Amino acid sequence: MKKKFSQALAMTAFCIMGLSVALHSQTIYKINETKDIDMKLSGTSTLHNWAMDAKTFSGEAQFDFKAGSSDELTSIKSLNFSLEVQNLKSGENGLDKNAYKALKTGEYKDILYELTSATVSSVSGNKYLLKTNGSLTIAGVTKDVEMDVYCVVNEDASITCTGSKKLLMTDYQVKPPTFMLGAMKTGDAITLNFVLVYKK
Repeated sequence: MKKKFSQALAMTAFCIMGLSVALHSQTIYKINETKDIDMKLSGTSTLHNWAMDAKTFSGEAQFDFKAGSSDELTSIKSLNFSLEVQNLKSGENGLDKNAYKALKTGEYKDILYELTSATVSSVSGNKYLLKTNGSLTIAGVTKDVEMDVYCVVNEDASITCTGSKKLLMTDYQVKPPTFMLGAMKTGDAITLNFVLVYKK
């Protein structure tokens, strides 16, 4: 009886330890709004290049690490972010107003991204390359996108993700806006750049 009790106690302790590791590896990280985060849309026009920046957005992710390690990233189970379009600012009111109109913010206020799959490979030390597939929604239109995302596991256990993706506005049924009574016309191609900091 004593032996069976000891075995049961050991099994219970083992299960608790396993559950603890599982919970640790499945910790939810949320975007930490610091001065380091940034989301930018940029493009060209007949007059000059333009860019719109945002420092306020939200999202969360689930990163998995090698058992017993706090910085050896093995996989990523989920990642998303949401950006309110009107948080993007260029510093030019006219450009912003026309861009919001083109992006149909009256109906669709957010740009959304949802990861569907990713493979992780080590680059060096605490830096990793994610080959990702996901869905990006702009102006209510969702498209599958592939992106290379670089992740750095920081000393404070936060994770910084950076990436860039070239897009066409017309793929999302967005008409490239014009300004100054048509004298300035934007190009169809835009680039989405981001720096995201996820923290437990």
